[in-house]
Amino acid sequence: MSQSESQRRRWNSNRVAESDDSAIHNETILRLVFDSMKWDVHSLCQTASVDRNLRALAKRLLWKEMCIYRAPRMIASLMDGAPNGRIGGEWEAMAKLLFYCCGCNPTRHFRTGQSCPGHFMKSSRFSKTSGRSFLVRRCRTDLLYVSDPCEHEIRDRGDDLGIFRGVFGGFMRSRTRACLITRELEVEEGVRCPFCGGRVWSMTAARLVPKSAARRLGTMENGLEYFVCVNGHLHGSCWLVHLSSEEDGNDDDDEDDHEDDRNQIGSNG
Repeated sequence: MSQSESQRRRWNSNRVAESDDSAIHNETILRLVFDSMKWDVHSLCQTASVDRNLRALAKRLLWKEMCIYRAPRMIASLMDGAPNGRIGGEWEAMAKLLFYCCGCNPTRHFRTGQSCPGHFMKSSRFSKTSGRSFLVRRCRTDLLYVSDPCEHEIRDRGDDLGIFRGVFGGFMRSRTRACLITRELEVEEGVRCPFCGGRVWSMTAARLVPKSAARRLGTMENGLEYFVCVNGHLHGSCWLVHLSSEEDGNDDDDEDDHEDDRNQIGSNG
């Protein structure tokens, strides 16, 4: 084989490789592929881990598209009035919050005796009415979505561990953040947001946990703790007490239960 023929073959081989590579990283093609898969979160995670280019493309575009497709009402509400349609903590963190139970580690205000690992959820349900139950009265105008607690059985206890998560809309302009700043509360040592890695405030330490939060979760007032990070993500844990029908009374602080806005999100996994 002549040198010129060898060079042509290598050139053609490189062209094919470049063509295949460009197809893999083509935004239009990837959108069509994930549309056909109903934006399956497990497949998107695997795709984003293939190489640096796909990871960057997922961060810039694909995580956002997945969130909008899988939770359209919730995302539209959170994006309403947001500058440039951005959500605090970036879209990858938002996608993780939608589908990932972050687990639980013992903290100074909430002793579990053991750690509980995180895991993907088959489905999640978020509600802004539930979110109002986690806001003190002067902050009730804030927009907060909170999930139903994910139940975990803990050995040697009669109660189950509930792990919940949530997200504020427009957190930088929220009354909750203003309260935290006004109180000059220090961020919690040794705790980070499991979704974006940001520093967090303990709402227990800030004394911003209303009684309605415990009633909404079905636990005692001192049986829960939750944190809010600098980007407006919430995560917390509680002991889920088994209530009788007589004990499950009305929640006087939840005036707007009839306006519940629930968002059921399935993982397709």
